[in-house]
Amino acid sequence: MKQLWLMLIGGVGLYVLSTGVSLAAFRFLNTRPQGFTSPLPSEGGFGLMIDPGEAKDQQCPINGSMLTKTEKKAWEEKRPVVAMVENHPDARPQSGLSTADVMYEAVAEGGITRFMGVFYCGAQATLGKIAPVRSARMYFVNLATEYNTPVYVHVGGGNCGRDQTTGECVSNKKAWALEELADLGWRRRGGNDFDTIGDIGAPILKRDETRLGPGKGLAVEHTMVGFLDKIWAEAAKRSFGSKNEKGVKWLDGFKQWKFQKDAEEDKRGDVAKISFDFWDEYEDFTVTWEYDKPTNRYKRLTGGQPHTDLENNQQLVASAIVVQLVKEEGPLDSPKHMYYEVMGKGKAVIFQNGQAIQGGWEKKDQMARTVFTDEKGKELALVGGPIFIELVPARQQVTY
Repeated sequence: MKQLWLMLIGGVGLYVLSTGVSLAAFRFLNTRPQGFTSPLPSEGGFGLMIDPGEAKDQQCPINGSMLTKTEKKAWEEKRPVVAMVENHPDARPQSGLSTADVMYEAVAEGGITRFMGVFYCGAQATLGKIAPVRSARMYFVNLATEYNTPVYVHVGGGNCGRDQTTGECVSNKKAWALEELADLGWRRRGGNDFDTIGDIGAPILKRDETRLGPGKGLAVEHTMVGFLDKIWAEAAKRSFGSKNEKGVKWLDGFKQWKFQKDAEEDKRGDVAKISFDFWDEYEDFTVTWEYDKPTNRYKRLTGGQPHTDLENNQQLVASAIVVQLVKEEGPLDSPKHMYYEVMGKGKAVIFQNGQAIQGGWEKKDQMARTVFTDEKGKELALVGGPIFIELVPARQQVTY
């Protein structure tokens, strides 16, 4: 009996000891070491552990922002993810927009704008979510090509749309984004076109009806979530890491914009507020940028409300805003597709350092980088940091 009691006590002791060790290990693994910062873990990934004292002396090739060597080491193993994100009021706040290096915005249809985010340098610290992912448009494809075969993430897109009776296309050819992706060689099995109606699905992209919280009753088109860690992992499996299957780096031949540092505060301008509409009387999509002189950043409001990121509740900011005035065509067809001409040249108003620059833009062909110029036609150096490119119909007024 004494021997049995000793065995029982020993067993209980081992259990308590092992439980204590397990709990200690659990707490250790889920506690940030003192002196380091990292993003809050999410279903999208754990990101990087970054020493807050680490120098930010590495320039991002996409937007000129200065980040750490830890982040650079991570981004150099990858290529940009270019993702379509919707901007319907019911879909706000979106996930991941605050981590994009460059954001493009244009009307998709019916006055409703859509974003195309370029995720590369700024997303390495979090490896988080992008949501809600939506469909491709031809003019966005014509801009995605500037990033040398990026990972293009979307849910379907404009296409021929054949009539079930006649077999004839019901949409205008200028709306055929999916056909254009195929012509580029992106849309193929194992390609860099990550489309959920193609050969990409869960867990890389999946629907989350509760992404804005339980009981929100989201329409299905507002629910698709992309996970950057899984997107980049799948891209690497398909030989779309930093190099392709031929060993060619995505950066080879990539034209970087020119960049500049923030102006000294006493040399910054006083253009305090910028406002414009994509379409008149569509106030839910009125964009306002408010300039914060001490930080030299512009804070975004959409429809009169601060535009925030669901994942961190941060208001979207920009170091430079380009209002690119473009020719609008449409509705083109019965599905009411629109088309915006982003090739050629036109006028632009560039806002940075608290100043407004009456300049221009030029994109020589589909594969060429869009270049922004000053009043004299000289290429303009953009202030490094988050950059917003607003594709606004040329007829619209920009108030500042």
